Amino acid sequence: MSTPDAGELRRLTRELLAAHPPATTDRTDFLKARFDAGLAWVHYPVGLGGLAAPRSLQPVVDAELAAAGAPDNDPRRIGIGLGMAAPTILGFGTDAQKRRFLRPLWVGEEVWCQLFSEPGAGSDLAALGTRAVRDAEGHWVIDGQKVWTSSAHLARWAILIARTDPDAPKHRGISYFICDMTDPGVEVRPLRQITGEAEFNEVFLTGVRIPDSHRLGPVGEGWKVARTTLMNERVSIGGSRIPREGGMIGPVAATWRERPELRTHDLHRRLLTLWVEAEVARLTGERLRQQLVAGEPGPEGSGMKLAFARLNQEISGLEVELLGDEGLLYGDWTMRRPELVDFTGRDAGYRYLRSKGNSIEGGTSEVLLNIVAERVLGLPAEPRDDKDVAWKDLSR
Repeated sequence: MSTPDAGELRRLTRELLAAHPPATTDRTDFLKARFDAGLAWVHYPVGLGGLAAPRSLQPVVDAELAAAGAPDNDPRRIGIGLGMAAPTILGFGTDAQKRRFLRPLWVGEEVWCQLFSEPGAGSDLAALGTRAVRDAEGHWVIDGQKVWTSSAHLARWAILIARTDPDAPKHRGISYFICDMTDPGVEVRPLRQITGEAEFNEVFLTGVRIPDSHRLGPVGEGWKVARTTLMNERVSIGGSRIPREGGMIGPVAATWRERPELRTHDLHRRLLTLWVEAEVARLTGERLRQQLVAGEPGPEGSGMKLAFARLNQEISGLEVELLGDEGLLYGDWTMRRPELVDFTGRDAGYRYLRSKGNSIEGGTSEVLLNIVAERVLGLPAEPRDDKDVAWKDLSR
């Protein structure tokens, strides 16, 4: 089969719409038919929701479907699956794993979460202590604790890294697994945030048995697999496609236009500066997505995620200051457990509080600065004395 061009993709999309009219087809049935037609993510292989087409042609399909009123797969709800689990499964999964997980993941039938961070490892993810020990039947028995796990209370599956060899240096004794969140021994507890919500969780794993068929990549090479996940995560956080004045800058610009009595010369100067920076970040994100056409994300995504965190915090701070006393209001302390993090549909007080987490989630800004310095700018690495020391011998 030859690689389809834009015209071929339009033809295939129109055939899908004719066979499954969005107005009369069940939403899930339509999404399954779209996946089977190879129009889910066109750059994926044939049979796995794609047509091995250039990634840059996905907007051609999306535009045809949007014009016809076709449903999407609610990408914000299943963002961890789409942005982290799927590319990792595609890169390291077996054929059986790809067939089992990618279709229900993309359709949205199964929500995913990420069991990486731990309370004892801090920003040094490779120092994780959750253990995976193989039993006599070949299963992996997992014991440990994970923290800051978004959507764990909604998830059916999790991507999980655990230590399989404590005698190896910390980066070389890790393996990567797919964990069923409904299995015995998985306990999810909410973590209440400064906003009053609990979108994050801590997850306790006690004697959780994972079959070896749910391992991704070779034993002991989980850090390599995890790096693929992390690079995709940072691109999905910092490089998501948004329109001009989308994201955090939009509400501030709207308030400025609608409330002239709030304006001052200094606030105007700061708003213009942040507007320009937000636009530069948006265009840089577009360039980064274009680069992805040629391969997998690189360390450049860390720079985008850094910019995203700093801008969100500065813009939300300006919005609170612009609104004066009104900016201090936060009217929703209902202690919700949301499925989505909604920055734009809430008040300024919420945006200000929630943005404080942007410099932690997806990798702390301090860690990302090191990645940019060493892997993008080529600066010398910081001196470290733990790279060749067995994990069990590290000070903790």
